[in-house]
Amino acid sequence: QVQLVESGGGLVQPGGSLRLSCAASGFTFSNYAMSWYRQAPGKERELVARISSSASSANYADSMKGRFTISRDNAKNTVYLQMNSLKPEDTAVYYCSVRRQSYDYWGQGTQVTVSS
Repeated sequence: QVQLVESGGGLVQPGGSLRLSCAASGFTFSNYAMSWYRQAPGKERELVARISSSASSANYADSMKGRFTISRDNAKNTVYLQMNSLKPEDTAVYYCSVRRQSYDYWGQGTQVTVSS
């Protein structure tokens, strides 16, 4: 079955950096685009970034452009999210996701807290 396991979250000061990882299994990872979403308390889940199956293209939400970078290693079945210049408003649970056969699969999420 499809499994997505996020890691790398934590507490970081404003202006700091974190790198999130999402290990995937149960499907042919290299065939699918992968996405990162986030959900802050009291807010709806929002798309952070998406990367194509071959990593030839990536898209970002406007507020993350220039600060976040999505990447993937198809040999390791892993997608990454490098987050720089973090702001308090980036505090959220971050999820990776894959759409496979019209169904969205989600990981359990990893908490990112940006605070001094």
